[in-house]
Amino acid sequence: MGREFLSEREANTYSPLSLAFLGDSVYDTLVREHLLKQANMPVAKLHSAKIQLVCAEYQSAAYDILSERLTEHELAVLKRGRNATGNTVPKHADAAQYRRATAVESLFGYLFLTGQDERICELFEIMMSAGAD
Repeated sequence: MGREFLSEREANTYSPLSLAFLGDSVYDTLVREHLLKQANMPVAKLHSAKIQLVCAEYQSAAYDILSERLTEHELAVLKRGRNATGNTVPKHADAAQYRRATAVESLFGYLFLTGQDERICELFEIMMSAGAD
């Protein structure tokens, strides 16, 4: 079962929030895999560690780190995600953090749809190395 990839033009037709919907899952899966490979620990500990890495605060901090390492087109996708409206802000994050987290998720969704798995892994590794997890 292979994935069908979209062209950049096709992927650009999706709303940033739709891209973030997918990107959230892509990022969450990468975090789970990362944590599982770090240590064999009880599920409760894995879950607690995951929560620290998938929260809006962590992703918002990653926004600055990633934005310096993106191509012009990737940066445009990131900014489009940040400027998306319609977000409800969770209690534990402010609006700016949540919008920046949505931007990161939009970028991951976009890269996934366009089949840029190596780039996703590269950016994810940057986020993990910068985050002192």
